[in-house]
Amino acid sequence: MGGACYSGPVKTLRLYNTETRCKEPLLPADGKRLKIYTCGPTVYNFAHIGNFRTYLFEDLLRRSCLYIGMKVEQVMNLTDVDDKTIKGACEKGVSLGAFTQPYIDSFFEDLKTLRIQPAEHYPRATDYIPQMVEMIQKLLKKGYAYPGQDGSIYYAISKFPSYGRLSHLEIESLEVGYSDRVVRDEYEKERACDFVLWKAYDPTRDGEIFWESALGKGRPGWHIECSAMATALLGDTLDLHVGGVDNIFPHHENEIAQSEACTGCTFARHWTHSEHLLVQNRKMSKSLGNFYTLRDLLALGYTGREVRFALIQGHYRSQMNFTLEGLAAARSALERLDSFITRLEESGAADSEQAAAIARAMLDSFEEALIDDLNLPVAFATLFDLIREGNSLIDSGHGAHSLKKALLKMDQLLAIFPEALPEDGVPADLLALLETRQQARASKNWAEADRCRYEIETRGYIIEDTPKGPRLKKGAIK
Repeated sequence: MGGACYSGPVKTLRLYNTETRCKEPLLPADGKRLKIYTCGPTVYNFAHIGNFRTYLFEDLLRRSCLYIGMKVEQVMNLTDVDDKTIKGACEKGVSLGAFTQPYIDSFFEDLKTLRIQPAEHYPRATDYIPQMVEMIQKLLKKGYAYPGQDGSIYYAISKFPSYGRLSHLEIESLEVGYSDRVVRDEYEKERACDFVLWKAYDPTRDGEIFWESALGKGRPGWHIECSAMATALLGDTLDLHVGGVDNIFPHHENEIAQSEACTGCTFARHWTHSEHLLVQNRKMSKSLGNFYTLRDLLALGYTGREVRFALIQGHYRSQMNFTLEGLAAARSALERLDSFITRLEESGAADSEQAAAIARAMLDSFEEALIDDLNLPVAFATLFDLIREGNSLIDSGHGAHSLKKALLKMDQLLAIFPEALPEDGVPADLLALLETRQQARASKNWAEADRCRYEIETRGYIIEDTPKGPRLKKGAIK
């Protein structure tokens, strides 16, 4: 992931920080690469569309950073050991790996279907047990953790004075009405709100799934997994930690406490969370008949592109209501987009000054919405304003080639354009990126040129110089 020296983004993204409750500039601490940790799936079943609302927001955030010229190093964890995965493996009488692997494979298929860009790292919790044990040992030595009567190890939140600063909760209020997930973690701890770091082996609960360690026979608690994977891959301090609002408390609060107590460093400089997805105005539940996986929607005849469009229209900090009627509306909107692209391609008129002016204005509006806390509702409104203006231009006999370039630029973020490819099989948005790179090189904007090259390579293509100029060909994904 080398290349030209990074000199910072062309524009600065202002992103809401859950901890400070205000929008703040998002920039890498080292001035080189933004280090992002995103909470991934617990692989005990297929991910549902509520999960994918969060993963799509994280994809939009990643794409936005790349769009404005930042380099990104993203980690998305795979939780392959917890109560649910162990229960599933035990019920099926198979190893933990044999139980989780089909769901991991399906998850990556779903990411591809939804056009979610790959992260740089997908660590599995089971590959980081030694790092978790080491962190817990440090916490014991520093007095933040203690052994319970059952042999499990617990974190004493009373030892961490700033506990609750992310969720803005007081420790005293946590003793009552504590979350169900934490209640399930309770064994023999001193306070109800303390949380488990290492679970002592229980043959009735764990079957044959356990690890031998200096902490005894057992397995890690849920919270310590993310801290160990994040710090192992990105260092003691992250630039940005992202997830759904349901992770704020207790999971992310516990990550802060155990990570900072262990390292003595700020765990994450910026925290951002996406809101819940409702289905038919209610919380998604199998008992209510409103529970959907991506596979359920594909079986109904919808495409990943249509599901993506439906799930990214709202602002990430607002609850979104998903309905099948809304998914049908997404299909209609994409048909309108496709029809306009066809008109642009069939229009033989030369590009006009009007089109160039509209393209500049619309792209400016789109980018302003983008850097203002990822305001996707305004970004989408701008996209369809461009389509309306473009249709009027074409109706009047004007050329509108500039509008196509603007659309391709917008799709670097949205990734909703049709799969129609040129004869050489290279996606149109990557060809637009190649053109942007050439323009950047000509103007000696090396940071922008390097960003374009890096994004092209992360999509599985390489730039090849030929006598007729640079072209893209399939290569290894970096």
